[in-house]
Amino acid sequence: MIKPNSFITMEIVTDAAELAQAQEQRKQFDRNATWLRAHASEIYFRHRGKCICIAGEELFVAETAKEVMALATAVHPEDKGRFVHYIPREKLARIYANRW
Repeated sequence: MIKPNSFITMEIVTDAAELAQAQEQRKQFDRNATWLRAHASEIYFRHRGKCICIAGEELFVAETAKEVMALATAVHPEDKGRFVHYIPREKLARIYANRW
């Protein structure tokens, strides 16, 4: 929920080094997301109720997001495109919507 006195600031980034870093992070994220899609059925079946993180195209599993990030970062500190997700305990149809 946006508070009445909240402001959003948008900036145009033109620094070549910053842009290159962001592009590399996106490539790492895309590789991790692709890896997850290739293994999703097994991962979702085995790790319900857990937090997962894909880093370096490798799976990490823990009880909390903080724990799973620590595991993944310890093994793949160079991967800035980590993919973190909580797998709900129950397999249900879910509807995601924003209310404005």
